Amino acid sequence: MGRIGRKGWVVVAAARKMSTFADHCPTMAPPMAPRSGDAIFASVERVNAELFTLTYGAIVRQLLTDLEEVEEVNKQLDQMGYNIGIRMIDEFLAKSNVSRCVDFKETAEVIAKVGFKMFLGVSASVTNWDSEGTCCSIVLEDNPLVDFVELPDTCQGLYYCNILSGVIRGALEMVSMKTEVTWLRDMLRGDDANELQVKLIKQVPEEYPYKDDE
Repeated sequence: MGRIGRKGWVVVAAARKMSTFADHCPTMAPPMAPRSGDAIFASVERVNAELFTLTYGAIVRQLLTDLEEVEEVNKQLDQMGYNIGIRMIDEFLAKSNVSRCVDFKETAEVIAKVGFKMFLGVSASVTNWDSEGTCCSIVLEDNPLVDFVELPDTCQGLYYCNILSGVIRGALEMVSMKTEVTWLRDMLRGDDANELQVKLIKQVPEEYPYKDDE
């Protein structure tokens, strides 16, 4: 189903150091103004974009070779992203100086406007909110992960950038939000945009390492 080895496969693109998003911010004294995604992206050390893209592509290709089934590769990319997200949320919070978000809507805006710009250097917009304010779409204006990528017919079921959904899910879990993140549109699969749906499943109560009466 997802076996490679075809000569015509134009391989692949990209994962990057990425993580994201906020709902919490460490208390600072004196308080510092939040930084924009552009400002943070401009100030951090970066690897060559083309090298980064091709490295991610090599990872995806190796997964396809090892796992053979496209659906298994989708799951593995999501898990890889989740592991990145739970570890990199601290870096995001420290560098962005964002304050605690008041609700899921504000959190989604921070993901799109600060998180994606900070770690991928791209802008994103939030749209398609449901009436409860617990489900929305994040539309990427650009996606450096798919530069130089063309999927062969045998890999049309592949969500090539599924690592991004895992990153969002992992990062939000670390700020007490359990979410479900899925791709609605993917330009590599013939759609007209790259669109992720982020759905809040539940707000997880924070756990403290000690009891108040101790």
